[in-house]
Order: sequence, then C-alpha cells, then structure tokens
Amino acid sequence: MEQSFITETQSRQLNGSNPISIAATSTAVPSNEVGLEEVRRYLDIVFPLSESRRGTMLEVIENAQIEKRYIIFPLEYTVQPRPLEQTSKEYAEHSVCLGRRVAAQCLQRAGIAPKEVDLLITVSCTGIMIPSLDAYLINHLGFRSDVRRLPITELGCAAGSAALGRAWDFLRGVPEGNVLIVAVELPSLTFQARNLTPANLISSVLFGDGAAAALVTKRPENGHRSGPKILATQSHLFPETTEAMGFELKDSGLHIVLSKDVPQLIRDHIRQLVDSFLAKNGLKQQDLSAFVLHPGGQKLLQFVEDELGLAREHTQYSWDVLRKVGNLSSASVLFVLQETLERTKLAAGSKGLLAAFGPGFSAEMLLLEWA
Repeated sequence: MEQSFITETQSRQLNGSNPISIAATSTAVPSNEVGLEEVRRYLDIVFPLSESRRGTMLEVIENAQIEKRYIIFPLEYTVQPRPLEQTSKEYAEHSVCLGRRVAAQCLQRAGIAPKEVDLLITVSCTGIMIPSLDAYLINHLGFRSDVRRLPITELGCAAGSAALGRAWDFLRGVPEGNVLIVAVELPSLTFQARNLTPANLISSVLFGDGAAAALVTKRPENGHRSGPKILATQSHLFPETTEAMGFELKDSGLHIVLSKDVPQLIRDHIRQLVDSFLAKNGLKQQDLSAFVLHPGGQKLLQFVEDELGLAREHTQYSWDVLRKVGNLSSASVLFVLQETLERTKLAAGSKGLLAAFGPGFSAEMLLLEWA
C-alpha cells in the first residue's frame, strides 16, 4: 500500500544529509500593559464617535478575545499625534532594543554563538530603518562581518512564516549552517488618532507590540537538542487582492489598510490551500498532530477552525497568544510556535502545519515534523 506520509529517507533526500530544524525560539514584549478597561476609557478620549459607532466599537472590543496587549510607551503618550520623523526615531531605538533582547536569548537557548550564524533574517512591517535592523544587531551582538543579511519588510503578518521558509531555502543549498530570524513589530507607533476609518479603529483594538526570534539549523545529529524539522514550504498569493491588507504611508505616518473581507478570503480558500499543500507532500489533514496558526483575529481563527474542522484543542495556543498579547503581526506565529514547543509533547514523527497570512493577500505555510 502506498504510504500517505513523508519517510525519513525522503526527508533527507529533500533536505540533504542533515535535517533542517528549528533549534530554539524566544519572545519578548515591552513593559507597558494595556488592558480592556484602558481600551474602553481611551476609546472615548481619543475617537469622537457617534453613539451608534461607539456601541459598535465596544462590541468589537468585547468580542475580540484580547484581554491585554503590550506597547513600548504608556498609553497616554502613545495616543498623542507625533511627526513621522519622531515616530521613526522611536521605531529605530526600540526595535533595536527588543530585537537585541530576543536574538541574544534565542542564541543562548540554541547553544549557538553569534559567529556561528550564517544568515540573519530581520522582519518588520511597522517601521522603516536604513540601514536595517540586522546591521545594528551585527554590531551589538558580535556576528561575523560576512554574515548574510536578509531584511523583510513588506510581507506583514505573513513574514514570520515566510522567514522560516526562506531560512529553509538557504539551508537546503549548504552542507550545514545556521539562520537566525528576528521579528520585531511596533504597531503602536502607527496609531492614528485622527483616522476614523473602520480599519484604523479595529487595528487600535487588535494589535500589540512585541518581538520574537527563531534559530533554524542544519547540522549533524550528534546530540544537539533541536525542535521540529522543516520538511516543506509553500507560498500562495491570492489573485486581485492587493487592496485587502497593508499600510499607506502618509505625512502622519503609516495608516492601516484592512478590508472587512479578509476573514472571508481565508474562509473561502483555506481548505483547498491546506489540502493541496499536504497532497504535494503525500499527506492528508488527518496525518497532522499540530496546527501553528497566526492569530490574526478571533473571526479569522474561528473561520479556520470551521473550514478545517479543527477542535479548539488544535488551535488553543493561537487563541492564548491572541488573548495575552493581541496580534503582533509577523511575530505572532513565532509566539504560537514557542507556545507549541514549550507546552506540547509530540511523539517523534508527528507532523504539524504552520501558517500565516498577510498583505498581497497571501499565505505562507510550512510542514513540520517533530524529532
């Protein structure tokens, strides 16, 4: 009978003699916590809404499944309009601080020195800095001067998953090596008090600041502690959906673009996307034991559950991340990955799906196998 899963031999043929695996992760959030009561109070202070729109927003807040978020500045300062020049300086300072923190912690957890990293991928969509974040991390943490650098900016919420995919692509082409991914998102710096569009109002409820890192490695299995192997990746761009999600850069900074149709886009296509990806790798959904899903929002998560027929136990870590820190854009899926690695004991050979969605409109998926 034909097997419905990737064998160890096939995996090694795909990825070379050494497996490509996720050796460690780390996460961090700023110190300023924002709870539900503060959100409700500042809704009235910041946004001059009609009674009906205020009622609608209060319903959104109650139904968002987000208990708290974290931001780099106190809320009373965050909501104050500031020039783009100032928020850009704030972004540079705090992204380096958080990025350095998660990078150092991730390397320590993986047992790898900075000089052993061959590719450094930095990810962020909530600010712009040139030179990019990786240059500062190289100087601060002692990476090699010839380390390869790949900054990813415009992939939004999908970029954490995409970075894992690009790490896999790179490592497939070398006998052995290490890739460090650092995702830093500071959406509080994109807050726009004068923008009363539904997208901006919802984003002010949904997004929080945070950073995450992951170390992807390809090295001999000689006693090193590693997490799940990456077996395959897939990118998908939904045709004619460029207006669904993103940012517009205006004089006052980045303004969120977020169509109300995004959850429905996922609902209409997620089943076919997942089935197709798994079929290419000789698998079916029933072969999966773990689902590492970007918590883009409660409706998006609920639609994914419904369309894939998942029980809450399969998606609990995504809901937990959403509840505890909100949507962290590209870093979110790495937060869920860390929750999964720390709280789940899966048997060797168990398969999992990691997926995130972002501007384009796009999806990034990975097939994982636990060691």
